[in-house]
Amino acid sequence: MINIKQYELSNKVLIPSVGFGTWQIPNGEIAYESTKSALEAGYRHIDTAAAYGNEESVGKAIKDSLLKREDIFITSKLKAELKGYQVALDEFQRTIDNLGVDYLDLYLIHAPKPWGSNLDPLEFSVLNIESWKAFVKLYNDGLIRAIGVSNFKPEHIQPLIDATGFVPHVNQIYLCPGALQLETVDFAKKHNILIEAYSPFATGRLFKSDKIHEIAKKYNKDAGQLALRWSLQHGHLPLPKSITSARIASNLDIFDFEISASDMLEIDSIQIPR
Repeated sequence: MINIKQYELSNKVLIPSVGFGTWQIPNGEIAYESTKSALEAGYRHIDTAAAYGNEESVGKAIKDSLLKREDIFITSKLKAELKGYQVALDEFQRTIDNLGVDYLDLYLIHAPKPWGSNLDPLEFSVLNIESWKAFVKLYNDGLIRAIGVSNFKPEHIQPLIDATGFVPHVNQIYLCPGALQLETVDFAKKHNILIEAYSPFATGRLFKSDKIHEIAKKYNKDAGQLALRWSLQHGHLPLPKSITSARIASNLDIFDFEISASDMLEIDSIQIPR
């Protein structure tokens, strides 16, 4: 089994440096089998969300793996449209019931505003602050080992810090070659916030880049492995998703090579086709 390295969060909690993403994996057999395959391949970090609708199947796969609970890092998220103090407390309870666990390793506010809303995310700052206060309570009560946000930009995070004095441990954002999110990454570095990179393959568009394939061949790796290694070398935590056992396993084969500084710069400059 591949030995996955770990990052240390600002509160000293260790988090596996690669996670298995379950976005767009439907509840039921597909989510169950893919999560089971990920755990068998060596993943010890599973990322889900209430909005994904697959917490039950992910939780069942974790339970059936017979691995110790403390050996698996489980992340879930508060739905973007559900905000407020008591709402967050209630939704957290629903999530751990769905997963069949009694605590989470990481809980995130899924987005600064409801999906599809035309309003400025800052219009939701008061509600986000109330949700964040609930997160801090759950963290202080020992029900969550780390807390954070997702899809938040610096101007969305700062009000949470100003209101509570509590800096998120993690910000999970869309990040891949062609989408570097430099302002958000810089803010995270200054505040010791770990960046988790979802859609590290640009929702599949990465594989249309001839340059990515060309660089990958230099290291006897495929384009996906190159992109994941690139993310790691930037200090990010990638969350690759697949429902194919072979691909799930190959996405972990990224710890035996290092991309050169010049190739890192070239990957940084790549524009991914749309």
